[in-house]
Amino acid sequence: MPLLAILRHEERVTLNQDSLATLCAELGEAEAERMILRAMEDLGARLTELQRLADEGHTVTVARNARRMAKLAEQVGLSTLASVASDVGQAAEVGNDAAQAATLARLVRTGEKKGIDQHDATAPADPLHVLAVLHAEIEDA
Repeated sequence: MPLLAILRHEERVTLNQDSLATLCAELGEAEAERMILRAMEDLGARLTELQRLADEGHTVTVARNARRMAKLAEQVGLSTLASVASDVGQAAEVGNDAAQAATLARLVRTGEKKGIDQHDATAPADPLHVLAVLHAEIEDA
């Protein structure tokens, strides 16, 4: 009887505490939290848009939007999300459809771990959930 392998996609999603500390120092904690929440909503919208663009075969636009998503994620300390978004952009730039699909799937999984709402880009992310995820990661690090 053949063996069935079950693959689990698990990786630690990292948060750059230095970026968060800088945001808090520059903006104050309350404004930094508001900025992070706005960024999470924007990242969710960008993720939805990336999926749509990829499905429609707009490779050049996928590359450009993935780079923008990476910059935004890096600004708010979401290092893993930024890295994976950059990988999506690189795969799109070289025209590697298989790599683009794989890295985009990874980006979706990473976004889900961050509480990014990519299912309904018009709905704001739940601020309590987002902050709970961010605070839990800071405490775990």
